[in-house]
Amino acid sequence: MSRIAIIQTAPVFLDKVASIRKAVERIDAAAAEGAELMIFTEAFIPGYPAWVWRLRPGGDWDLSEVLHQRLLDNAVDLSSDDLLPLREAARHHRVTVICGIEERDSGFGRATLYNTVVIIGPDGEMLNRHRKLMPTNPERMVWGFGDASGLRVVETPAGRIGALLCWENYKPLARYALYAQGVQVYVAPTYDSGEDWLGTLQHIAREGRCWVLGCGNLLRGADIPEDLPGHETLYPDPEEWINPGDSVIIEPGGKILAGPLHAEDGMLVRDIDPARAAIARRTLDVTGHYARPDVFQLRVNIAEQSPVVFRDG
Repeated sequence: MSRIAIIQTAPVFLDKVASIRKAVERIDAAAAEGAELMIFTEAFIPGYPAWVWRLRPGGDWDLSEVLHQRLLDNAVDLSSDDLLPLREAARHHRVTVICGIEERDSGFGRATLYNTVVIIGPDGEMLNRHRKLMPTNPERMVWGFGDASGLRVVETPAGRIGALLCWENYKPLARYALYAQGVQVYVAPTYDSGEDWLGTLQHIAREGRCWVLGCGNLLRGADIPEDLPGHETLYPDPEEWINPGDSVIIEPGGKILAGPLHAEDGMLVRDIDPARAAIARRTLDVTGHYARPDVFQLRVNIAEQSPVVFRDG
């Protein structure tokens, strides 16, 4: 058995250092509950750029540029020690931490952002970095496209874990790639919410015969700093639920075990048995006895992509 904690809370919006500090505080609280796997939502550090759904696509140019600059300034550079407090918290409590971040590329151009989810192991080391393969609709004005180098399932004390971000979970082949690697605990950090989204997560639990952990964004008008450019027109109501969260824990087969946690700051803490995924696949294993490889076959390019190759000589 593994005790997991889905942490549904708002970040300190567009403040990288304060959001990391808040994440560490919540890790401490979840560890006190005995959790060994903690999950934060999509782009938790330093927050999801929710304004993209309220600005005119291709318009509001000046405002978009100012907001993007603040996001860029608070994005995480994985080649630096930005996430060191998070890694130290994981190592201190001997827990696995999954967290969505705005990642600033430090290799090429040094200005592109990626919607990234990281998995940090109990030794504080990075087990995986997955960049969102396909940003959705206006998100493409913020994030670059990820590759499949992080489309992996990793072994942890809490089970074999894989993660897809938000509407990546509508990509059948991306899901299939995780199923094929024997995912037991399927994590879906997301900005989506509501009945349609919950139905999607239940379908994944039925299709993949795995645990599905949906960690939703929680954001209220009052969480938006007053000095944010465009605040008065974009988020005039401090009581508005910009996103209500709807975090959920779903058993293999699709039954909801806990949640949805709606419009509430808190944690879903439950014991799960990752090994249940194997027996659940007795009747349906979509990449095993139900696969028909003579008819269908998926090829995944897991090579890390690079726009430039430098050669000495």
